[in-house]
Amino acid sequence: MQHSRHQHRDRPTIITVRTAPRNRQRALVSIGPVTMQAALGRSGTTCLKREGDGATPIASMRLLYGFTRGERVRLPPTGLPMKRIKADMLWCDQPDHPSYNQLVKAPFKPSHEEMKRADGLYDVCLVLDWNITSRRRHRGSAIFFHLIKPGYQPTAGCVAVSLRDMKRLLPFLRKGTLVRVVG
Repeated sequence: MQHSRHQHRDRPTIITVRTAPRNRQRALVSIGPVTMQAALGRSGTTCLKREGDGATPIASMRLLYGFTRGERVRLPPTGLPMKRIKADMLWCDQPDHPSYNQLVKAPFKPSHEEMKRADGLYDVCLVLDWNITSRRRHRGSAIFFHLIKPGYQPTAGCVAVSLRDMKRLLPFLRKGTLVRVVG
């Protein structure tokens, strides 16, 4: 029986994120035969994620959609729905607010993150389904797959890769791609 290329696209894509040897704040990200470096949370990984703990959750999380700074970055084609970041886009990270762990619009007084960052970390920012489709207060917000800081500095709990590696990944991604963080 012959297999077409379309049959391979129907298989769920899995991205594996493994803590790097000797450095809990770094990881190796693998998709198929390709492996690349990544940064993790400043507290490493955890099974008991809490808001503000600086840890990347050990979990299997589906990709929901992504954001991009289209005026700064040109992306390859991807099956993942992508939204262009606007100046009024914010992400609520205040656990007691009804919009906790959701995209909101400015002006917005409760605690939040700006999506249109000057440092470029969210020039490509993919939303992982951590505490989104089933939200629980204080379980962590804004767990994204985004771009690195220089020198692979640790994140606040996200997974971060270089722009070059993000561009290598995007053609393989679609809504539902599984990102599996293992300790």
